[in-house]
Amino acid sequence: MGTPAIVLNPSDNVAIALRDLKQNESVELIIGNSKLPIKLLNDIPFGHKFAIKGIRMCDYVIKYGHVIGRAKRNIGIGEHVHVHNVESLTAVHSVCKGGKP
Repeated sequence: MGTPAIVLNPSDNVAIALRDLKQNESVELIIGNSKLPIKLLNDIPFGHKFAIKGIRMCDYVIKYGHVIGRAKRNIGIGEHVHVHNVESLTAVHSVCKGGKP
């Protein structure tokens, strides 16, 4: 079925699905010369992100080697990473600054 997902930069803590992926599916990612197996905790639509490392609440979400947001809550390895658990660094009511999740 081809490569299921890609990690764009070795410092990223998310991968990008290259096809629709299913909850409980196991995918193997290639990062440099290493292989990283991940069991998905949710369905991941094509083009969406999932965590390849545990991301603690208020930690940065890193894609392309750059910060793209901040975790609104703890995000587990294999979990869908999207607007429900990531906020903009410019969020007016940031959960990391006392706002409601």
